[in-house]
Amino acid sequence: MDIKQIQDLIRFVSKAGVSEVAIEQNDFKITIKTGQAQTLVTATVPLTPPTPVQAAQVSAPVTNAPAPIAVAEAAAAPATADTSKYITIKSPMIGTFYRSSTPEKPSFVNVGDEISNGSVLCIIEAMKLFNEIESEIAGRVVKVLVDNSSPVEYDQPLFLVEPV
Repeated sequence: MDIKQIQDLIRFVSKAGVSEVAIEQNDFKITIKTGQAQTLVTATVPLTPPTPVQAAQVSAPVTNAPAPIAVAEAAAAPATADTSKYITIKSPMIGTFYRSSTPEKPSFVNVGDEISNGSVLCIIEAMKLFNEIESEIAGRVVKVLVDNSSPVEYDQPLFLVEPV
């Protein structure tokens, strides 16, 4: 596999939206991992002269993408535009927002859930550290303002909570 084919493969993987692809052929192995901010490529190149290799068919792993929840949340939220009675929980740091500890586990909180002081609301990953964000108030979650696996900024609104 030459450098042009590797570059094309990296572009394909980035556009396909998969997080990791590994290809192994005889003495050649390449793993491409993509993330929000970076793409990591690891290659093991053979020490022997390259032999003609047929192009490998890359099949993206089937992922169970979460069902679009924005529509359900919008329907569950009150139809009023008055959000002054709600408290906004904001991000205490820059990082990547996750609603659950792993993709297979349920979200920490959903729209309509009752939360108490100290309840874990989400995780924000910053520099490979996973920080649990806890509620400082008691109430009911009215709206989740950030999509799962999205980058967040410092002081960005994450949740709207109706205090009790």
